[in-house]
Amino acid sequence: MSSDVAGEVKRRRTFAIISHPDAGKSTMTEALALHARMISEAGAIHGKAGRKSTVSDWMEMEKARGISVSSTALQFNYSGDHSDPDVPNVINLVDTPGHADFSEDTYRVLTAVDAAVMLIDAAKGLEPQTLKLFQVCRHRGIPVVTVINKWDRPGQTPLELIDEITERIGLTPTPLYFPVGIAGDFRGLLDRRTGQYIRFTRTAGGAKVAPEEIMDADAAAAREGDEWTTALEESELLSEMGQDHDQELFLGGQTSPMIFASAMLNFGVRQLLETLVELAPAPTGRADVDGRVREVTEPFSAVVFKVQAGMDTSHRDRLAYMRIVSGEFERGMVVMHAQTGKPFATKYAQAVFGRDRSTVDVAYPGDVVGLVNATALAPGDTLFIDPKVQYPPIPSFAPEHFSALRVNTADKYKQFRKAMDQLDSEGVVQVLRNDLRGDASPVLAAVGPMQFEVVTARMKSEFNVATTIEPLGYSLARRTDAASAPELDRQRGVEVFTRSDGALLALFSDKWRLQYIEKEHPDLTLEPLVATAD
Repeated sequence: MSSDVAGEVKRRRTFAIISHPDAGKSTMTEALALHARMISEAGAIHGKAGRKSTVSDWMEMEKARGISVSSTALQFNYSGDHSDPDVPNVINLVDTPGHADFSEDTYRVLTAVDAAVMLIDAAKGLEPQTLKLFQVCRHRGIPVVTVINKWDRPGQTPLELIDEITERIGLTPTPLYFPVGIAGDFRGLLDRRTGQYIRFTRTAGGAKVAPEEIMDADAAAAREGDEWTTALEESELLSEMGQDHDQELFLGGQTSPMIFASAMLNFGVRQLLETLVELAPAPTGRADVDGRVREVTEPFSAVVFKVQAGMDTSHRDRLAYMRIVSGEFERGMVVMHAQTGKPFATKYAQAVFGRDRSTVDVAYPGDVVGLVNATALAPGDTLFIDPKVQYPPIPSFAPEHFSALRVNTADKYKQFRKAMDQLDSEGVVQVLRNDLRGDASPVLAAVGPMQFEVVTARMKSEFNVATTIEPLGYSLARRTDAASAPELDRQRGVEVFTRSDGALLALFSDKWRLQYIEKEHPDLTLEPLVATAD
């Protein structure tokens, strides 16, 4: 079986798209699916009247606000210039929430991918959420492909954007395809490695794959004149500065292949797919909690990176997304759950894209599979068949918003507790408790306040429990220990809680209060959490 697994792994590319809200991430997801012939017509969240809403967004809140709240796993075959036509590549695209309030969900997704596409708005450049998620990629050693999106709209110059990325995050862009035409007048792309010109033709509403015409340099110069000359000169300047693609530097996280595109018009989308197939790494082994690497050809193992309930209103199921790390997965196989030591039957295994589902019979490392009715599974859990393996847990994001949650009527308390346990196990929010507040009023900790809206909406729709959110006057958290807790509890503007995973968190009213206590009590344990900005 190992030879079959090795061959399947070689075909696979598993990546996530990260971006600031409204950079066009869901539209790009649709455009990629369109190019893979998975859908016949692209939809867009903020498209023209009559265009469909994106297939990958399913929650009512997503539809109402035009945002992505839940991540979506999408698998498709792709045969391109860098693929064997008889053995297409298998693309696993994990779409993530773009809104900053849901960056913890995005962080979990980044534990399940081998590469990331960093989508940047041509007009706005690097934005806070993009910066934050890039730092997570850097922390995890995930190579990044950069896409400058919305080149069909007015924006910055290519060199300004390249300089901004270099200066602000220390990542050197190495454009593979350079735009011909300024932002707002997107004519085509200069392929910097072949010297050819790829000219695009618009389709009605951008709903179809944009036709491409390949020209040599002379034909391009005759067609585009000064615009082609400018692109050529700026490309040569980049080469003189050493900003040509180097695969070793890319995989080492020092450089980033760059593409200019318009997801709305489907310009540059095929080039992105080709880049991922050619340059993005195939799945590799993963280190377990003891540091030993489980190779992809060893027996089956997987990591659960997301749990989601309420996706199908007609079936009150609970779906656990797992990323296969090693071996071959076959639907129906009985695997072991490392955290409990109990067997887990995989009878219902599915691929999920928005509301659309299909049964998965066989899967390989790099693939994402949804396990239905996985009530025992939580993000970070390991599944395996012998020999035993357990992968490191997924760290929790640093919360920045805190609210107390109360049930409105006492007769709903039992449902309230059940709902709270479920949402906690899914990782929708972090749930904090202490003796003073008790179980009747848990404190919710979140990256953004919209997570609280998801909690109250799902409490009502799935459990018929009306609740009230009461914002608390805390703005940051630090990990502490039992020895430090009594002294911290005596401090003004500080409260200590136990998180559901057993971690002790101290909440502070503001960073000045934290700095004061660190200065006055240097012996107390106060550790930053993952992705803490301060």
